[in-house]
Amino acid sequence: MLGAVGRKLNRDTGERKALFRDLVSALILHGRVETTVPRAKETKKIADGLVDLASRGDLHARRQVRRLLTDERAIRRLFVDVAPKAQKGRGGHTRITRTRVRRGDAVELALVELV
Repeated sequence: MLGAVGRKLNRDTGERKALFRDLVSALILHGRVETTVPRAKETKKIADGLVDLASRGDLHARRQVRRLLTDERAIRRLFVDVAPKAQKGRGGHTRITRTRVRRGDAVELALVELV
């Protein structure tokens, strides 16, 4: 899931993995998360891959999801609530909506939502 391809976001590998682990967990638990646009784009890629894995629903898919997510509540919600809704479609499980410009540093923010 967190391969070498993608944005580095001025972070080392461990810090970047932790950032996306937390963002994807928050997205699954709360249904939406607001973050910067580059982070939102990477979060969307990772979350879509996890939802595809969870829609398979077998043991190997559960173990692969567990490799990335450490929060048990997020894993349970992904397999019980999110994945059954996603089995109808092929991809596009998340949506990015650009929301505003942050006042302190003028960074464009976006809302990532589960569809």
